[in-house]
Amino acid sequence: MARPAIGSSALTRRGLLVASASSLFLTACGSGDSDVQSGPTRGPQNLVIGANLELTGAGAAMGVLQERALRITVDTLNEEGIQVGNTRRKIRLVVQDNGSDPKKAAEQAADLAGREQANVVIGGTIAETSMEIIKVAQQEQLPFISLASADELVVPLAQRSFIYKLTPDATDVARQLARLITSQKLRKVTLLAAPGLHGNSGVRAVTQSMKTSGVPLAKTLRLPATGADLSSIADRTVSGKADAVVVWATAPTSGATARALRDAGYQGPIFFDAGAVAEETLSDQNAKAVEGAFVVHPMALSGSSLTNTTSASLARRDFVFRYIQEHGSFSGFAPYASDAVQLIAAAARLANSVDRGRIRVYLARQVTEGIAGSYAFAPIRHGGMEPDSLGVFTVSRGEWTRIS
Repeated sequence: MARPAIGSSALTRRGLLVASASSLFLTACGSGDSDVQSGPTRGPQNLVIGANLELTGAGAAMGVLQERALRITVDTLNEEGIQVGNTRRKIRLVVQDNGSDPKKAAEQAADLAGREQANVVIGGTIAETSMEIIKVAQQEQLPFISLASADELVVPLAQRSFIYKLTPDATDVARQLARLITSQKLRKVTLLAAPGLHGNSGVRAVTQSMKTSGVPLAKTLRLPATGADLSSIADRTVSGKADAVVVWATAPTSGATARALRDAGYQGPIFFDAGAVAEETLSDQNAKAVEGAFVVHPMALSGSSLTNTTSASLARRDFVFRYIQEHGSFSGFAPYASDAVQLIAAAARLANSVDRGRIRVYLARQVTEGIAGSYAFAPIRHGGMEPDSLGVFTVSRGEWTRIS
């Protein structure tokens, strides 16, 4: 993996996390089953993973990347199978397109829980679709790993006991953005936040982080729904004479907002949250607008990670190679789904079972370094991306380039 952006202290914490993983696993294996909520054991021959994804509609820019990653990782694991107790099992992947529609996502989650007999579900790159899946997952006691970005997805924990999130917490991203903005001595900052849960998390996190940095936000505006006209928001931003703009939104809204700002005459720097990283953001129509923009994102986005020789880095290199071989180019957002599959496979191995309740318990005890970054789940923390997994990147000649 690329070196953490925040120095040696991050390496120390990363090392402690990875070193402590084995002791946590040993404790889990020897702790007995008193805390395991066992549901019916599903899939006598296979570990059944349901994928509830946005393959069409507003979330397709993210959802399609996740499907690609899922298939690559499942195919890799199925070459030898997963040792679960005395049985070597294959993964049966069931992919459904929710069309970026929360209602449809809920219906499909119920289908995955019932007819498809899924042991676990991955998906929901949009916070709103994830939230509807969560309702079904909790009711059915079905472990669900969300790929969306909104802090509310895993809190309150009492109502999210079967729910996990892989994306970075908004607070961790906002802190790095605030440090970057203040280091450039930018004083008049406008936040453009997407509607909905993802934008809500961004507003809270960026507002607090900028206040703490000593440069309070000058203005906060909410973006319209994906696909709506952005010219009015762009004009208001320019008229406010902002010298820095934070765009807190997922693709394709991120790139479209940057384009609208440039069309309105804004010439200052643009800062994205991690949700901007998708192939669409760097498309030909957005290329000029996003050139020079900044993003805080897990360091899987950095090509330098391909030269490392740790086991995690070798796994990352193999994944990236297969991804490029099949799809021509690599997207840094893709590894989330791959990490989700690996976490599930590890939980099944440790649990010696594909029982839903046992998988849930062993997901909550995993401390590991994945392809996208490091995760430290705990019974009291289900949002596992570690802050030292994040780095700062800029768009240079149409590519994301790490700067710290």
